[in-house]
Amino acid sequence: MPKRLALLGSTGSIGTQTLDVISRFPEEFKVEALTAGNNIRLLVQQAQKFLPDCVVIGNTLHYNQLKQALRDIPVKVYAGDEAIEQVVRGSNIDIVVASMVGYSGLRPTISAIKAGKKIALANKETLVVAGEIIKKIIKESGSKIIPVDSEHSAIFQCLAGESGNPVEKITLTASGGPFLNFTEEMLRRVKPHEALKHPNWDMGNKVTIDSASLMNKGLEVIEAKWLFDIPPEQIKVIIHPQSIIHSLVHFADGSVKAQLGVPDMRVPILYALSYPDRLSSDLPRLDLSKCPTLNFIEPDPSRFRNLALAYNALKQGGNMPCIMNAANEIAVIAFLAGKIGFLQMSDVVEFTMEKTEYLASPGLGFLETTNSNARKIAQNFINELLKKS
Repeated sequence: MPKRLALLGSTGSIGTQTLDVISRFPEEFKVEALTAGNNIRLLVQQAQKFLPDCVVIGNTLHYNQLKQALRDIPVKVYAGDEAIEQVVRGSNIDIVVASMVGYSGLRPTISAIKAGKKIALANKETLVVAGEIIKKIIKESGSKIIPVDSEHSAIFQCLAGESGNPVEKITLTASGGPFLNFTEEMLRRVKPHEALKHPNWDMGNKVTIDSASLMNKGLEVIEAKWLFDIPPEQIKVIIHPQSIIHSLVHFADGSVKAQLGVPDMRVPILYALSYPDRLSSDLPRLDLSKCPTLNFIEPDPSRFRNLALAYNALKQGGNMPCIMNAANEIAVIAFLAGKIGFLQMSDVVEFTMEKTEYLASPGLGFLETTNSNARKIAQNFINELLKKS
């Protein structure tokens, strides 16, 4: 029997690449549910091609339009956040691919975890915001998380078969984005369209901006702590512009294991879906003879402050990662709209982390309050910057 999937965020970058993978293995995977936020046109096309049991549009204003567009095919149509949370709990779902971007993916992922589903996790903000809470829910429900991010997938694969062997540290690689060699003055002049040109990866706008500012790597550091039970001081970051080595594990005996591959997200997606098996695929292969040089550079925290802010949030714990994430989401929106500069995104995050109420052991309700308050503080700070400009 094929594995039955619910795909959260099917119209985004990870969502569309997941459907590409699924289309290559029709006997292995069956799409049962598709969800999207606003992109009706693409959601309709996906539903017509994959014929899921149901589709959900997050924005309830689009429900009637979606219902009308799918009237000729046998698919249930729902709308709203609660519908997304209900769909992932269905008995017809084996794997939930959590690829909604940002904080919005938290509630649906928690719902799926409580239902004991296997989670192919591409939404890093889920563990960033509520890692401690989610670990407790996983222990109670028996759910399992398989990481989709290429870096965390690499660590996961390197740790396979190493149960009980002491890990000295893990190293997450980062491409460095398009501005690796920019001076601080050059970074001040960066425009959104320049930041959206990632040299190696095909990603959505938000993740691409986060990659350029190294916030994406900061989020991955926090996520790695919860995925692999690794303390912050044992999680390192190295710039690797070629994006061939996706991450490394350093063991106590001096051995180092690395996972290599071409920069193609479909490879870790397929691994997450098929785990613990590996399926034969026609996806691109790595030819080391065509990449004779592999470079590694220490990240510069003076130019890319977001990475340092993320480490600080992780060390403080509590609701601080939630504050950082909320502020960053607001900052990225403002940067993409041309309202603030590239380096000012870090200013927004740092200010919000200083001004938002901190709690060492928050529950989910307090995290939701934190998320709301931090967004308001970040937006007010941006409004003040605009008044001064």
